Amino acid sequence: MKAGAPQAEVDRLSDEFRSLGLSPEKIVGKHKTVLGLVGDTAEMDALQLQDLSPWIEAVLRVEKPYKRVSREYRHGESSEVVVSTPDGPVTFSHHHPIVVVAGPCSVENEDMIVETARRVKAAGAKFLRGGAFKPRTSPYAFQGHGESALALLDAAKQATGLGVITEVMDAADIDMIAEVADVLQVGARNMHNFSLLKKIGAQDKPVLLKRGMSATIDEWLMAAEYIVAAGNPNVILCERGVRTFDNTYARNTLDLAVLPVLRSLTHLPVMIDPSHGTGKSEYVPAMAAAAIAGGTDSLMIEVHPNPSKALSDGPQSLTPDRFDTLMAELAIIGNAVKRWDVKPAPIPA
Repeated sequence: MKAGAPQAEVDRLSDEFRSLGLSPEKIVGKHKTVLGLVGDTAEMDALQLQDLSPWIEAVLRVEKPYKRVSREYRHGESSEVVVSTPDGPVTFSHHHPIVVVAGPCSVENEDMIVETARRVKAAGAKFLRGGAFKPRTSPYAFQGHGESALALLDAAKQATGLGVITEVMDAADIDMIAEVADVLQVGARNMHNFSLLKKIGAQDKPVLLKRGMSATIDEWLMAAEYIVAAGNPNVILCERGVRTFDNTYARNTLDLAVLPVLRSLTHLPVMIDPSHGTGKSEYVPAMAAAAIAGGTDSLMIEVHPNPSKALSDGPQSLTPDRFDTLMAELAIIGNAVKRWDVKPAPIPA
């Protein structure tokens, strides 16, 4: 729609599109209002639609199979995912400061998760990550403490004011996890679990969608489309490394090329996880810095008070002291690209 299009005209057109069997979805951007038309539009003539109102500026066909998450769908504008946390709303978007998420791979006990939460918050993180339910390659590996770990995450949340991000593995657990988590994570192994994607898209909490270990970018965006099509537009994409032919030196290949690629394809915000992406703590700082320079909207970094004794993913976890140092290092690049507003606070007693 043209700038300044009357609301009455937008509503009239929406009613007319519904009469044609379409589902109009209104997208209000900074400068324009866009009506996304969902339904059988293959035979529709763009010129005929253009004639429906003098307030229509252009009719554009979204060519990508992922309609709602396509950048075309929002007329080129980036979307914002606003997450409510005890400390107030935090926005994930290309037009906002970088959001840092930090914490251990798994929740092990209350002292460990609360102390880690305090340390990462003091360094400038806005969210605590921690697995209550852990998908593991081996059935004998630590699978997480499950429901009891959610209470520990909640204790850390109440003690620090951090938002909480944790993974959902089973659709039956969504409501239980959503009582504690501010963002629900779909892990790499579940990116193709379409029934889970539909269920998690039918609830209101924002969703962090990790890229599958062997997923193409199109497959990843189609997985996001499942969530958005189910009714939840608040999706954050997370690159966490893909499986390639060489894992001699790093756990995965961290695909930082997704940053410019996704910026051209989708309006959704993007997070980079250099911890899973490399699998080695000594590589995490360089990849985190590169991600900021490349345009990431968020970082997820694993932090554990004693990585050598971690029950899962210790080799890729930073100590709290190293995380403090890293945040100071990242501030140099973050300030240079005008995406950094982290103000480290004194470590809470």
